Amino acid sequence: MIIPFVLLAIGLALVVKGADFLVNGASSLAKRLAVPEIVIGLTIVSIGTSLPELATSAVAALKKRCDLAVGNVVGSNIFNILLILGVSAGISPVRYAVVFNIDLYIFGLGILLLFTAMFTGKTRKLDRWEALILLITYIGYMVYIILRK
Repeated sequence: MIIPFVLLAIGLALVVKGADFLVNGASSLAKRLAVPEIVIGLTIVSIGTSLPELATSAVAALKKRCDLAVGNVVGSNIFNILLILGVSAGISPVRYAVVFNIDLYIFGLGILLLFTAMFTGKTRKLDRWEALILLITYIGYMVYIILRK
C-alpha cells in the first residue's frame, strides 16, 4: 500500500530535479550561443516540456481514444496557464514584456483555430487537413521566433 506513494514521491523529486536541469541547461545554452532566453524558452524548453503530452496524445489517438488526446492537450494548457503561472508569480513576480505580444496573438490564433476545427462541420472532429493547418502555423511560428532573434 505504501509503495505507490514512495514511487510517486520519487517520481515527483525526479521531475523537479529534471526541470532544474532543463532550466539551467537551456539558460546556459542561451548564454553560450548569445540567444535571448525568451527564444530558448519559446522553443527548446517548451518543446522539451511538451513531449510527454505529445507522446500521451499520440498513443491515445492511435488507440482511438480521441477524447483523452484532446483532453490531455487542453487540460495541460489550462493547468500551465492557471496553476503553474499563478504559482510561479506567487513565488516571484513575473514581469510582462511587450515582446510577448506576438506570442500571445499566436496563442490566441491557435485557440481560435482549434475551437473552429472542433466545433464546425458535421463530424465535429479535428480532421487531417485541419491538423495540417495547425502544424503549418506552428512551423511558421518557430521560423518567426528564430528569425526575430
